[in-house]
Amino acid sequence: MRTNERNQYLLRIAYTGLMAALCFVGYAVFPAFNATGTKIHLGNAFVVLGALLLGGPCGGIAGAIGLSLADILGGYAASAPRTFICKLLIGLIAGFVAHRIARISQNHPKSYLMRWSAISAAAGLGANCIIEPSIKYLWYTILTPNAEKAESAIHALLAITTYATIINAVINSILGVIVYLAVRPILFRIGFVDVSGAKAVSTKGAA
Repeated sequence: MRTNERNQYLLRIAYTGLMAALCFVGYAVFPAFNATGTKIHLGNAFVVLGALLLGGPCGGIAGAIGLSLADILGGYAASAPRTFICKLLIGLIAGFVAHRIARISQNHPKSYLMRWSAISAAAGLGANCIIEPSIKYLWYTILTPNAEKAESAIHALLAITTYATIINAVINSILGVIVYLAVRPILFRIGFVDVSGAKAVSTKGAA
C-alpha cells in the first residue's frame, strides 16, 4: 500500500472514530425523552452528519458503533444489535443520496448543498421510520419471540405518522444539515480530504 493510500485509510478510520464518538455523545450526554413510545434524541443527527461528511459506509458505521455503545453502556444491551443495523442503514441511505446521486462533495452553490443535504437526511431518517419497527417485529417474532413486543412494533409501524416520530426525524434532520453546512467550508479550507470516495474540492463560491 502506497503512503498516500495508507494515509487516506488512516484518515477514514480517524474520522469514523470521531463521528462514532459524536453519535455516542448525541445520545448519551444530551437528554432524551419519550413521546408516545418514541424516544426522541439527537444521536441520529450525528449519523446523518457522518454520512454527509464521510459518505454512507463510514457515516453508517460511525452511527452504528456510537449508538450501539450508548445502548450497551446505558443499560439497553438487548437493543444494541437492532440499533447497529438501523443506524448503519440510515447512514448508507443518506450517504447514497448525498454522494452517489447529488455529489455534494463537489463544488456547488450553497442553495444546492442545502437542498440536497436536507433531502439526504430526510431519506435516511424517513426510511428509518419504517425500518426500525420492521426490524423490531422480525426480532420479536423470529429471533426472540415475544408476542407483546411484536404487537407493539406493529403498532409503531402503523403509526409512523405520529407527531413524535415526525418530530424526531425532523429535529435530527435539521440539526444534521445545519451542522454540515456550517462545518463543510471550514473542513475543506483546512485541507479536509473527502473520504466518501470523491476527490477533495474547493468550496470557493459554494459557501
